Amino acid sequence: MPQALGPIYLAGAFHPELCEIRLYNEVASGPLLNEELLAWPDLLVMTGLTNSFDRMLHLTAYARTKNPTTIVAAGGPAIRALPLLAQQYFDYCCLGDIEEMQDVITEALGTAYVAQEMLPRFDLAYWLRHINYVESTRNCNFRCSFCALTGEGNAYKKYDLDYTRKQIMALGKVRRLIFADNNFYGNDRNHFLARLDLIKEMRTAGYMKDWAALVTGDFFRDDENLKIVQEAGCRFLFSGVEAFDAQWLKSVNKAQNNLCPQVEMIRKCLEAGLLFSYGLMFDVDRRRISELRRELDLITSTPNITLPCFITLPIPLLGSPFFYECLDSESLLPRTKLRDMDGSTLVCKPLDPIDDVVAFLGEMMTLRGYRWRVLKHSVNFVKNYYSTLSKTQLGVELVNAALLCAYSLATAPATPLVPTRRGRSRTYISTTEILDAVYTPSFRVASRYESYFHPTMVTDAGGQLSKELAGAGLPSRFTKSVQPPLPSPLKHLAFLPATAPKSRVMGV
Repeated sequence: MPQALGPIYLAGAFHPELCEIRLYNEVASGPLLNEELLAWPDLLVMTGLTNSFDRMLHLTAYARTKNPTTIVAAGGPAIRALPLLAQQYFDYCCLGDIEEMQDVITEALGTAYVAQEMLPRFDLAYWLRHINYVESTRNCNFRCSFCALTGEGNAYKKYDLDYTRKQIMALGKVRRLIFADNNFYGNDRNHFLARLDLIKEMRTAGYMKDWAALVTGDFFRDDENLKIVQEAGCRFLFSGVEAFDAQWLKSVNKAQNNLCPQVEMIRKCLEAGLLFSYGLMFDVDRRRISELRRELDLITSTPNITLPCFITLPIPLLGSPFFYECLDSESLLPRTKLRDMDGSTLVCKPLDPIDDVVAFLGEMMTLRGYRWRVLKHSVNFVKNYYSTLSKTQLGVELVNAALLCAYSLATAPATPLVPTRRGRSRTYISTTEILDAVYTPSFRVASRYESYFHPTMVTDAGGQLSKELAGAGLPSRFTKSVQPPLPSPLKHLAFLPATAPKSRVMGV
């Protein structure tokens, strides 16, 4: 979690009666290798995270080889970060929000093919089963230095309550719902309270039972917030703790996490009957391994808080302040590929010897050496909160603990048809990390698309910004590649959320 939502919302821009639409989610289904399906669409729309750029190129080469008339539109963080480079490959480079798809449809198909009202097509999202998602706000009102949203600089946006209501109704009656907002709490308390009233209304009408949300650290400053969301049916909160070190949090402009001590914040949340989930960022670029081990020791020896749901390395996302800090300090490793920016590969020079850091990362990806402590923590956690949390909440935490110790199981797509690495194991260092098997075409493609399977380089052999990225349009001068209207309307449309092959396909 969270699952891919972009294609679901983009599909809502198309007139449902005039367009035949298929969705494909590589996170859930593995890499798209079906030649017949790749030849099917007249218009291919892709979205994905920044390190998904190369995967978008692969899919474009496949689709155009099978059907040279296929028109390709691409958007999301990857395209917004590399606007000029993207224009060399895709017919439409969408640099704005999902509503821009309406402009693409108008130009490519005609106004008649635009939906009268843009509502998400949950009926096409085959990968959503027991848990469903909606969005009630967009972007974030904080500016953490490592966040892609900070680099993009878009303002926090609150949705009209009626639009949120329509999203929930479009789902039908579900048991559990996650508000996939970047910051559900936001900076407008009246709007926050109004959304809680709407949720209560929808729960009373039977549209949901339990729900979850993502909130920032300032939410926990007022204990009343825990009470009112719990009364509204919230059972699960996620917040980006990132670290238990106040100085480090300050250094990445995440001051909102210093408003309340982390252990106290998590404990209060749990005691209010809300399961608390968070991620850790092991910043080996600015912190010693010994510090990170002490932090993990603290967590695993404190059974009145939850374990993290994931551990990641810092990622210098293109366009973010952290990315430019790394450029200025020349800390990016040589021959770093965009593909390597996945949170499990070292892309910056660490403080400790690199061999020690790699060994540490190998341990942390499966918590080797900590598994007995994780087991003990889990047993004591259940004892502490058996009467406070539900069996479902306790079960989620126990599953989370198990997945922390089984990284490959937690990150592998739910399909057996996944290409695996060949030859040698991972190095965890961008300079020497091997490419995924998806960089080798799964079937014969036109020779003019050979370059589409070359990795996009972030740095050159000397650790400087690559020539490719120097002319890619960084950081924020976004433009759109405009195409003239097609001579005849198209009916076959497909949406593919391109994902990073390593973390989604390889199951490392």
